[in-house]
Amino acid sequence: MGLFDKLTGTQHPPEGVPPIPGEELRAALLGLNQPDVPYVIRYGGGEGCDLLAEWRLTEPAWQQVFVQSQISHAVRIRMRLDRKGHEVRALEEQWEVSRVGTPTRLQISSEYTRGPSRTVSREWTIGRGESGRLEATETFRFDSAELRQPLRDTVLKSGWTWRGVVFGKL
Repeated sequence: MGLFDKLTGTQHPPEGVPPIPGEELRAALLGLNQPDVPYVIRYGGGEGCDLLAEWRLTEPAWQQVFVQSQISHAVRIRMRLDRKGHEVRALEEQWEVSRVGTPTRLQISSEYTRGPSRTVSREWTIGRGESGRLEATETFRFDSAELRQPLRDTVLKSGWTWRGVVFGKL
């Protein structure tokens, strides 16, 4: 892996893993959709890509989780499947978010960046443990890698390359 691959987050599949057909990979990526995950993967026809993965920021069931998480950026990953090269070109985009109103809701601002990034938010509670000593217990955790990792892992297990895009077209 070269320096540019490291900067863009590009990863290659393990040696000897044959690539599956593009339609099977598309179905596997769409199969990651579950009601208990904080993201959705959908067809990206109107977004200039084959597939689009994004946080469920606007869904009522997930809004409180995202407000509590103290995240500062909304993330979206646009993916194009290059069937000839057996690679998924992935463009990760982020927008700054702020909390507004009562009840609090998230609002996307105009600040925009592209390329891989990571946001981690944790909440701890201090209390006495079973031994009587003070202990910190993690009560909440949010990690933006929860969006990218399942996508990338599915692509790599399918024998395809995950090609991060920072410059140029998807």
